[in-house]
Amino acid sequence: MSSEDRLEARFATGDWYAVVGDHVTVLLPASQRDRVAGLWDLADSGGTADAVLDALLAGGLSSLDHFALVARGDDSTRLIVRGLPTATVSAPSGEEVVTAAVGTAWAERVIPGVTSIRVTLAGDGDVEHALTPGLARVSTVEFGAASTAASAPSTASGTSEPVMAVEPEPEPEPEPEAPADLRSQPVMAAESEALPESPAPPAAPEPAPVPAPQPLSFGDPGDDPTLTGETPVVEDDEWADRDGQTVAGHHAPDFDRPPIPGQEIAPEVVSQPVASLVFSTGDVVTVDRTVLVGRAPEARRFASHDQPHVVTVPSPHQEISSTHLEIRPGAGADHGSAIATDLGSTNGTVLALPGLDPEDLKPGIAVSLVPGAVLDLGDGVTIQVTNP
Repeated sequence: MSSEDRLEARFATGDWYAVVGDHVTVLLPASQRDRVAGLWDLADSGGTADAVLDALLAGGLSSLDHFALVARGDDSTRLIVRGLPTATVSAPSGEEVVTAAVGTAWAERVIPGVTSIRVTLAGDGDVEHALTPGLARVSTVEFGAASTAASAPSTASGTSEPVMAVEPEPEPEPEPEAPADLRSQPVMAAESEALPESPAPPAAPEPAPVPAPQPLSFGDPGDDPTLTGETPVVEDDEWADRDGQTVAGHHAPDFDRPPIPGQEIAPEVVSQPVASLVFSTGDVVTVDRTVLVGRAPEARRFASHDQPHVVTVPSPHQEISSTHLEIRPGAGADHGSAIATDLGSTNGTVLALPGLDPEDLKPGIAVSLVPGAVLDLGDGVTIQVTNP
């Protein structure tokens, strides 16, 4: 693959780590977090595929059950998969699915002229985010041949937006030529005296005047916009029951990462976890970034490089809201600890701190957590805070 045929990379969000350099990309499960920082330093400094692979295996192969490595060279692409990852590779020679057989160290291919590679890690979501050098949390990664959209001007977020092609305006059709007897012909002076003067062609009619454009008018607010004469009724959606089962809290700016009053907001991702969350469902999540908890949590307001941990919990009686609670690293006086914020949930969140009576969290107000604290979301779902 020549330098002109660079592969673009896109991804679907998930729990795996993607360590992305200019030439080498390493994909690791969440359990391999300790290896990520060293690999990023090496990949960012332009380390070769062999150097990155040596660093990856420095901790021993027995503790590395799953990983994938994609190295893009000038003429070929090197692919290594071990454990869960599955890669689908397209090249002029055809399409190939690369997986590691059980009992083998890994599967490795060096493939010339690669046009696309799709590496599936956990699930098979839509690859909607551009993958650029750095770190990302992913579930699927796809490398594809650069398109014309890649050369479009970059937006403020740093990614290229596709530009629609503008078709050229059609050339005006040439006017039909006048008949031969009406066209001016060069003649000898002597002959021109003998020829009768040709009548002048009739003048073309003047074009009709084009009326001046009228300003657009959208009518008064009270005008009826429908053909039936009925005015549609728009109901207040402030507390709309969107799924028919629960009521989402009113979205207010304070809920878009509310800090403890007077404190700065912590970094999106911290180098060391500040706490561990033990769920009554059996899940254990470390707080090294924002954690969103709910019946069907969404993380639309987060950038691709700081995707949060998203934890879905059961709620058979619909007592837990879709996106119910946020827990993230603290800042200022709470640096080094976790803080929790109820995101306007329908039935609220109860916090029990060691030695204190339980209290209801106020929506949008962040509260510091200490080891031993218990958060009760309802429907029998609790979260215990422990040391990381």
